[in-house]
Amino acid sequence: MNLNSIKTVERSYFVNMGPIKLRQPLPSNKLQMIDPFVLLHHYGPYEISETHNPFDLGPHPHRGFEPITFLIQGEQRHRDSLGNDSVVKAGDVQWTTAGRGIIHAEAPTKAFVKKGGTLEGIQLWLNLPAKKKMIGANYQHAKNEDFRVVSSNDGKVNIQIIAGELNELYGRIKTQTPVNAFVITVEAGGVFEIEIPKSHQSMVYLLKGNVTINNSETLKLDNNQLIEFNQDGDGFKIEGTAQSKLLCLSGEPFNESVTNYGPYVMNTQTEILEAMRDYQMGKMGFLPVN
Repeated sequence: MNLNSIKTVERSYFVNMGPIKLRQPLPSNKLQMIDPFVLLHHYGPYEISETHNPFDLGPHPHRGFEPITFLIQGEQRHRDSLGNDSVVKAGDVQWTTAGRGIIHAEAPTKAFVKKGGTLEGIQLWLNLPAKKKMIGANYQHAKNEDFRVVSSNDGKVNIQIIAGELNELYGRIKTQTPVNAFVITVEAGGVFEIEIPKSHQSMVYLLKGNVTINNSETLKLDNNQLIEFNQDGDGFKIEGTAQSKLLCLSGEPFNESVTNYGPYVMNTQTEILEAMRDYQMGKMGFLPVN
């Protein structure tokens, strides 16, 4: 395989989002976005209990993009203005298409808070192209056990196909634009070459462990955790030096102007103002506090 060259290597710095401390590798000083991916938050691991529950996000709106959750550890409840009410468990993925507007809420389930445990996940914002920003809202919940898996011959590398395609296997999530999303687990000594379409911009983010990418760049926690690739090859090579977990994302860029403010991602400032107005007027629906 002709490997994609490495374009950017970035750390995953901690930021404060209200009472929540989390890692934000995207956007950063080096990376404003990796088109079509606008934001990546790595929250947790938090030890949740009845006396400590910082990750309780009450009803809030979104428009113009797809907010996506990859739950690594723990248990969350999702509610939205479409009437969905589901329990998302470790390894599950919830893929919300905000489109013209949705209101949702996320929090650890009451049962999880009562018994206590570790909560960790990824919140990803995937942009929608201008022609799809005002489509109807939608919600998809895919369970961990239902994802198809590509494995190395020795079983030391396993790749869950969340969305898109790898080695002629397809993800359970239906996407609005060409996108790949893979969750990769690697044991020490595991080696695999992952194909990425040349039309895609791509990145890989380390959740835990220690890996080498393209025989040259090491990813480890509290150091470099995100790599952005150039579109000059057929994919990248991963080699585990410890038990590791990573998120691989790729997608065809839109090359459109992006304006985001708070929970909205649009193309112009006027569209942001319209989103704020429509939310206040109730045009994105309603979701009671619960």
